[in-house]
Amino acid sequence: MNWTRPQDLRAQVQKLWDKGVLLAALVAIGDSPVFPKRLLLKGPSAQEINDSFDAVRQWIAVLCDTPYCRIEMRTFNHRLFGGNAMPQAVWIDSLDDALALIGKRREAGRFQQLLVLTRQRQPAVLEYLVKRPLRVLELAEQWPALLEVVDWRLCHPRPAIYLRQVDLPGIHSKFIEAHRGVLSELFDLALPVEAVDFTASGVARFAQRYGFLDKPVRVRFRVLDSELALLPGGGLQDITLDADSFAGLSVTVSRVFITENETNFLAFPPLKGSLLIFGAGYGWETLGKADWLAHCAIYYWGDIDTHGFAILNQLRSRFQHVESFLMDRKTLMAHQLLWGLEQDQVLHDLPNLNLDEKVLFDELRDNRIRPNLRLEQEMISFTWLQAAIKFTCEPGISYNSVRLN
Repeated sequence: MNWTRPQDLRAQVQKLWDKGVLLAALVAIGDSPVFPKRLLLKGPSAQEINDSFDAVRQWIAVLCDTPYCRIEMRTFNHRLFGGNAMPQAVWIDSLDDALALIGKRREAGRFQQLLVLTRQRQPAVLEYLVKRPLRVLELAEQWPALLEVVDWRLCHPRPAIYLRQVDLPGIHSKFIEAHRGVLSELFDLALPVEAVDFTASGVARFAQRYGFLDKPVRVRFRVLDSELALLPGGGLQDITLDADSFAGLSVTVSRVFITENETNFLAFPPLKGSLLIFGAGYGWETLGKADWLAHCAIYYWGDIDTHGFAILNQLRSRFQHVESFLMDRKTLMAHQLLWGLEQDQVLHDLPNLNLDEKVLFDELRDNRIRPNLRLEQEMISFTWLQAAIKFTCEPGISYNSVRLN
């Protein structure tokens, strides 16, 4: 019989704990009171009362014996046994009763200590205790140190130092790095608006968002023309520079290729007046600083899948004149034996694609050729690459109009 049992009542309260409702009630910032809390109660039907009266009486006795619950009763008349009391509602009258019912008084006491400490040290972050109380409880040992970091940051509105240089007794940079996610939320609550760079988001850009120095983003590239070598010794040099140094390069190239695959980056053949960049997926801020790229023809070579076109779409938001390279239907169909699967497809529209690219992207996104179709760029034959380079670099000729064997 599917009647509410004491374990069902405990399970309902446990769900409140798992959602953080019970601990958040301890903070109570502008919220309506949680208690008294009425729990869901399913009792016997009239037919079940008539057919199984002994079982009903046992159920009532067990339910009424449940500790920390207030059972609200109603009177009903049985045709044989006369007037009887039947549970019609179950209430938890207080937070303490709820905690006791599921055995969480000790954990709540620990949270209460953290709450008192936070109110004393950083009341501005109390909202975090409401939003993520169970996470705070998990971080009980680290919480005082986290508040110390918030204190320090408030006292240093423009730190302009590396995390390694934060000087707090007993707190090292690895602690801060390991808790960047939590600290991001605490900083956003505690710091004045002018102390946060809202253009930088995500753990990877923690330093930029909160005014710390970060290791410079680097650009790896090869000058494909040995006559334009940047370093003594000539040859096709594999060079890595920080973004600012790359932006300040004085190099007289007319064409720039970008590839996402390291093997393709290393094997790309020599080419007059050209430079090759090892791509960075969806991050193009580093290239955006290099104004000289606006005067070069730029070719992007990514995988033929929805993410490849999404990266191309994003790159075009910075350099509108970018052309796709080896990302066409002819190349795709010529390599059917090497097709793979794309795990998570991009489903939103990509406004920066040209007509041919959009048609192929739609075919991939809508699974018209084959479900989750993907051709990784490293699967394209080297002969096909060489032919594509030849015809791309000859004015007036497109490799797509030429039969490649």
